[in-house]
Amino acid sequence: MRDEDCMRTLIVLCLGALGLAACDMTKTDFPVRTEAVRAEVEELATNVTVVQLTADNIDAFNRPRNLGGSRSGMASGSWDYRVGVGDILDIVVWDHPELTMPAGDRRTPQESGLRVQADGTFFYPYVGQTTARGRTPEQIREDLTTRLANFIPNPQVEVRVVGYKSQAVSVTGEVSSPSRQPLTDIPLTLLDAINAAGGLTKDADPRKVTVRRGSRSHVVDMQAFLEQGVPGNNPVLQNGDVVSVGRKQIEEAYLLGQIVKPSTIDLTRENITLTQAVTRVGGLREDQADARGIFVFRDTPMGITVYQLDASNPTAFLIGTRFVILPQDVIYVTTSPLHRWNRLISSLLPTLTATRTVDSIGSD
Repeated sequence: MRDEDCMRTLIVLCLGALGLAACDMTKTDFPVRTEAVRAEVEELATNVTVVQLTADNIDAFNRPRNLGGSRSGMASGSWDYRVGVGDILDIVVWDHPELTMPAGDRRTPQESGLRVQADGTFFYPYVGQTTARGRTPEQIREDLTTRLANFIPNPQVEVRVVGYKSQAVSVTGEVSSPSRQPLTDIPLTLLDAINAAGGLTKDADPRKVTVRRGSRSHVVDMQAFLEQGVPGNNPVLQNGDVVSVGRKQIEEAYLLGQIVKPSTIDLTRENITLTQAVTRVGGLREDQADARGIFVFRDTPMGITVYQLDASNPTAFLIGTRFVILPQDVIYVTTSPLHRWNRLISSLLPTLTATRTVDSIGSD
């Protein structure tokens, strides 16, 4: 099951659990205590911790995500094209037209050139089979010059590749025109390859571009290069590289309960605080919400952490401006008069636990 499917299931079940809990209108004293919650849900194999957010401790729980990009850790390297099997060479020996394959008006250099054979060589008059594979055009020129000197005084030789057939990279995923792109004597960077494939689609995630080289895969943050100029995040591609542009995964938090417009908040591109999140969905429902009960449910490796903000004093929203919401957080605002907390927590936590178990199985 995909993460987004699990989360949709969680929201549906949460709404059902919270609806049941709302039927019990017995008030609960604030602040809610961790011990009381654990006593209520002791049958669950889940560690539950309740944290009361105050001016004294807020900085310890405020952990903004790094959205500024990162280095890829992938060595860019230099590029020096070396001839391979299938490449077509155009060779000119000045003042010796008999050794130069004529192109003419109807033949291009690609049509009249010499193709590197499967054994990595090509035949040339006087000198016979000549090694090309793994050599640069300059190295081939030097070899031909030396060997032709036995037959021609001071030969002037020019060698160039006119058909690049032996080396290429593949670009797949969220680009407009997935394609195989030949490598030439001009270095091909990751950005150049993506642009040659038509650029990114609207669903592409430039922060997660995978370059598979040999048996290793490297995740490259192209956005960091585009916005900050991180040079290592635009590597020069090598023969056989496979570039795969991933699909953007929307990162959301979920707002439920007594707020004006229960909905989701998109956290993909920015850090959003608790106060901003509540404000963007219209704030609390004044006639029904209990401002003492703003809770943030967060699934962590150590269990479920429930952050509680008592906003009955408006200055408490200043504390909320220093608490960054993370993807998959569930924000819940309680009803006034506050329904019994234990009923709420015992209804909601099994859902959170079950969803986390499904996510864990799906990722194995």
